[in-house]
Amino acid sequence: MSVLVVGGAGYIGSHTVYELIHRGKDVVIVDNLQTGFKELIHPDAKFYQGDLRDKSFLHEVFEKENIEGVIHFAANSLVGVSMKEPLEYFNNNVYGMIVLLEVMKEHNVKYIVFSSTAATYGEPERIPIEETDATVPTNPYGETKLTMEKIMKWCEVAYGMHYVALRYFNACGAHPNGKIGELHDPETHLIPLILLILQVPLGKREAISVFGTDYDTKDGTCIRDYIHVCDLADAHIRAMEYLQIENRSQIINLGNGEGYSVLEIINAAKDVTGKDIKVELCGRRAGDPAKLIANNQKALEVLGWKPEYTDVHEIIQTAWNFYIQR
Repeated sequence: MSVLVVGGAGYIGSHTVYELIHRGKDVVIVDNLQTGFKELIHPDAKFYQGDLRDKSFLHEVFEKENIEGVIHFAANSLVGVSMKEPLEYFNNNVYGMIVLLEVMKEHNVKYIVFSSTAATYGEPERIPIEETDATVPTNPYGETKLTMEKIMKWCEVAYGMHYVALRYFNACGAHPNGKIGELHDPETHLIPLILLILQVPLGKREAISVFGTDYDTKDGTCIRDYIHVCDLADAHIRAMEYLQIENRSQIINLGNGEGYSVLEIINAAKDVTGKDIKVELCGRRAGDPAKLIANNQKALEVLGWKPEYTDVHEIIQTAWNFYIQR
């Protein structure tokens, strides 16, 4: 039996694949390589290149492979782009989920772990955010993920398909082996943007853009809950094991439970690399909440999960090691 990892050539997906194989599991990857990279694919995984929305392609994968459960990472995920191209995001994310669930139903695959997002909450009612808090997304990306969660809920009612939706915050860091890490084209995430800029000689370095300095936070910049990618991989695997034992669906937050501002991350990167970082202060970016921090108690209670990487300097060090080895 194999675990199908949809989006397994992407950042978090590839780390989950590496950990699954490390734990002795057979893994099948489906990825269209729109945002994934061949270099992140584990050599021992079976890889099928194709689009999740292509039902005949997906049927073929399920017919060839003996799949026991699905871990679903494949989605467009840029908040700013989603504000400009909402139809593209609903087509790729929501329709892709519908096709996947249809094929799972037809092949009697009952378990799915879904990579959701803290963006489902929108501007939170309180900090830290709990799973029972209101979900009012402030951007189409978050709305698509919330819609996908609701589709899974009704598939459970109708077809007995069980799911765990993991709502997490800012993924970061890289595998300690240095072979895989965070790659996006174009890169938009804060930590890799900083580290990529630092690889350019000092006189040619661009400034790192800080979007918004007038938020109601300690230094005026956005605060996020940064969580190491290997901790996320562990949580997804624990969620699949939980489903196979308990047959019960859950929505669970993942995070460190601590928040760091954009400026604090920049200063931590300076400490780790010993390099200076130029900063450009910009206006707010559409759809960005001021503060997102998770209450991760349910993850501990239900999955027995707690993050191993809790120091932001250690997290940034793993990412820096990946970039300087490339």
